[in-house]
Amino acid sequence: MRTVDLITKKRDGGELEKDEINHLISGYTDGSIPDYQMSAMAMAIFFRGMTPTERADLTMAMVHSGETIDLSGVSGVKVDKHSTGGVGDTTTLVLAPLVASIGVPVAKMSGRGLGHTGGTIDKLEAVPGFHVEIDNAEFLELVNRNGVAVIGQSNNLTPADKKLYGLRDVTGTVNSIPLIASSIMSKKIASGADAIVLDVKTGDGAFMKTLSEAEDLAACMVDIGNRVGRQTVAVLSDMSQPLGNAIGNALEVKEAIDTLRGVGPKDLTELCLILGSHMAVLAGIAASKEEARQMLQQSIASGQAIEKFKTFLAAQGGDATVVDHPEHLPTAKYQIEVPSKESGYVASIAAENVGLAAMLLGAGRATKTSEIDLAVGIVLHKKIGDAVQSGESLATIHANKEAVEDVLAKMYESIQISAIRVTPPPLVVGEIN
Repeated sequence: MRTVDLITKKRDGGELEKDEINHLISGYTDGSIPDYQMSAMAMAIFFRGMTPTERADLTMAMVHSGETIDLSGVSGVKVDKHSTGGVGDTTTLVLAPLVASIGVPVAKMSGRGLGHTGGTIDKLEAVPGFHVEIDNAEFLELVNRNGVAVIGQSNNLTPADKKLYGLRDVTGTVNSIPLIASSIMSKKIASGADAIVLDVKTGDGAFMKTLSEAEDLAACMVDIGNRVGRQTVAVLSDMSQPLGNAIGNALEVKEAIDTLRGVGPKDLTELCLILGSHMAVLAGIAASKEEARQMLQQSIASGQAIEKFKTFLAAQGGDATVVDHPEHLPTAKYQIEVPSKESGYVASIAAENVGLAAMLLGAGRATKTSEIDLAVGIVLHKKIGDAVQSGESLATIHANKEAVEDVLAKMYESIQISAIRVTPPPLVVGEIN
């Protein structure tokens, strides 16, 4: 078949057959289909969309473009969690040991961050000695022994997606729901998940800024998962302000420890209980979300969850003493307060701007080759709806440099104070399954 004919077919609104999609993905992966033709196809998909069958076929074609992870050696139903990203999103650090502590096996493949803060692996590497450079055999053995392990993403996992993502980034086709959904789901399926829980963010600090966009993406991903035999659930959660209080790698590890002890921020705790409940139900550990929630809360209250975190860290070379002695985590030289210039109530916190402020400190990567400073970041002391007095600290900047005028300016720009109390936005705005 000729690639140009397939481009024309999609351009004119036609539906691509499975073998035609396989031809496109295999040809693009091996280089026989050039960038300019795949660019044209991506633009045709951007304008014409894809049917549910096309989206599922595209996802599986990308899954089969490289290696897949076989988790059949791990007993139980393997449930993966994916977040579409945000600011201060510490859920994986809490969820992995929490759900493992009640019997849900967590075999997690995670990546590094590009943007506001590090990815899950960067955050975990704030724990001295922790590493993800383990082979597949050890990875599976750790999951079977401890119920949880995290490994770095394989370079040969969904290579078609990596190539296509890079192309979309420079051709104005990033914001295509079928292409976003197939990109995310192909990685989850190739990673060996039996079931998938999706945390789809919406709001200022999210990739999908509006609720309607987030709903469309969530529905698309859930449909793909269910069509290819993976029971999939999506939770739509708010990212109009940062999740939790900490933005920055070591700071988020400390916040995860607090949350596993039962003294973490209310919003982070609540979201982890909601996502964890779905994971437990899909794994068959609990019959209902209510039963699962009780199990998770009991694990936190009894200390079982925090002990599982210690076991997880130690098994991968990490210094588990950081759990009882957070001062062993990387610590910034300077703590600089951000005092409120007026009294009133916090009306809004621009999540994306706060993330950019953390990146100015070195908490995130501007480019793939940027070095992250694991110690730096920002800890919020106020959230939307909270009362504040003039001079009271809105946040603390953790920095390894004294001159942080640019960060202070960004923080004042990000936090708006009102004379009238504002109702905080709901944390979860919907679920799709």
